[in-house]
Amino acid sequence: MTAPLESWKVLPHGQLTEVDDKVWTVTGRIRMPVGEFERRMTVVRLRNGGLVVYSAIALDEPQMAKLDSLGRMAWLVVPGDDHRLDAQPWLHRYPTMHVAAPAGARERALEVVPIESTAPDFGDPDVRWVTVPGTREHEAALVVRGSRGTTIVVNDLIANLRHEHGFTGWMLRMMGFAGDEPHIPGVRRLAMVKDSNALADQLQRWSEIEDLRCILVSHGDPIVEDPRAELRRLADSLR
Repeated sequence: MTAPLESWKVLPHGQLTEVDDKVWTVTGRIRMPVGEFERRMTVVRLRNGGLVVYSAIALDEPQMAKLDSLGRMAWLVVPGDDHRLDAQPWLHRYPTMHVAAPAGARERALEVVPIESTAPDFGDPDVRWVTVPGTREHEAALVVRGSRGTTIVVNDLIANLRHEHGFTGWMLRMMGFAGDEPHIPGVRRLAMVKDSNALADQLQRWSEIEDLRCILVSHGDPIVEDPRAELRRLADSLR
């Protein structure tokens, strides 16, 4: 993976997009050995006006101004072992932010930022932190209830890269990151998933959220086409 950055460096990215009244997201591109790779940052606004920044990306100044207009930077979430690239520059820019990471990723996150919590309480009953069962505590998810329904934010657990082409697309498919449908990448399953049944049970529970409208993944398109059915299919694949 790309080494964590020490200063603010803007890499190619898109525009902040509203998902719900509490959720915004933006995608960027990073250079990897296999070519450019898509990544996603998600921002959640709490009832008190604070913002939770999940898998931070350094944005250009117009987009940062738009982000600043949404609320106060409250929490910086390092959601997994390999999502530390922009964490240190973000904390330098917003030094009062609290920092959280799942317990299994805490050691690697500590190499770049201090970690205050591995199970934060955001003080908002509509925004819940979940250390995903079965992942050796290496995956943190957010469950956000907004005015339009529920959004689930996951990190490396589920990928939905469908539009990568050329050599990069071929390599990502060979490595199990890209495919024709949402899936648990094979390399992540080998490295992270310890208890398939526990993970399947969590995916099944999420599939029972009646107003679930979107799953945001760190790598790939949002899952908006019957996300409950996709979760059931993924749960079944683990049993």
